[in-house]
Amino acid sequence: MRALTAEATGPHPVPEQRAVGDIVMPLADRDLQLALWMLYELHYRGFDGVDPDAEWDPLLLVSRAAIERVFERAVRQLVADTADDGDGLGHIGDSPAEQVTRELTRLTVSEGPSDTTVFLEQEATRDEFVAYLRRRAVHHLRESDPHSFLLPRLDGAAKVGLAELQYDEYGSGRPDRLHQELFAAGLRSLDLPTDVSVYAEEADAATLASVNVMSLFSLNRRLRGAALGHLAAFEATSALPCDRIAKGAQRLGMPEVAEYYEEHVVADAVHEQLAIRGICGGLVTDEPELADDVLMGARACLTLDGLAGQAQLDSWLDARSAHQPVRAAG
Repeated sequence: MRALTAEATGPHPVPEQRAVGDIVMPLADRDLQLALWMLYELHYRGFDGVDPDAEWDPLLLVSRAAIERVFERAVRQLVADTADDGDGLGHIGDSPAEQVTRELTRLTVSEGPSDTTVFLEQEATRDEFVAYLRRRAVHHLRESDPHSFLLPRLDGAAKVGLAELQYDEYGSGRPDRLHQELFAAGLRSLDLPTDVSVYAEEADAATLASVNVMSLFSLNRRLRGAALGHLAAFEATSALPCDRIAKGAQRLGMPEVAEYYEEHVVADAVHEQLAIRGICGGLVTDEPELADDVLMGARACLTLDGLAGQAQLDSWLDARSAHQPVRAAG
């Protein structure tokens, strides 16, 4: 106990690693994001040929902490830079929980379909759609797993609400309806591998960052508020995009892929209010000091997912431009 309480001002310092600390744009640095993803994966399924004890190797934990520090700082700065004038808690007289649920609702009200989902629904070729699935596989093959780390870190309404939501995500008692398995079935129908490391190896920095932030929040107990805010934002903005993506999959003759997204049209519409009011509202009722963290996590989700989606759209448009004939000026 003396060792745990010796540092009164915070956790024991992590040695600064110059190579990490010198990175100027960590959110866009693929090597950093891939290294962090690999360190996080040790806490999920690990890797073939890697000793399971590596999960708790002190050197790897110190390395992870050093990268996390740089990553978290960059995420917080991005959120601050992209905040709008309406961001923040207001309505004096309302409880912190009421303020948080109101702000989460405001943040997640869609102004219209994203360019990425419209492209998938209406224009994407089969190859372009498959490219999208390959990018999203890093998330969907581990879907909901980061948030399960939060259950022992919660009490009361937040814990009950999260357990209810996770039960749905994990198939409501039916292994064949496990959302991860539905996505894997879609991949198998296209003769694609279901090993997540295949997709992590080819993923761009923006995609990896959008996945890593969930593990950052969920594996650090002090960031549990941010983790639940991220969850709420994701659930509240998922149903309508999934409907468009499902229609695109049906258009291209991918019924097993469409089934995965159709499942989320129904599930996430229900989960939206559960996540915002039941889980985040319940957390802030019990721990009002976490209100700002909840909103930070929600903004991080929306911003990083937006960057990942834009990177995907840009890759499609760049590829199409590269194949278009050059027209003479005039």
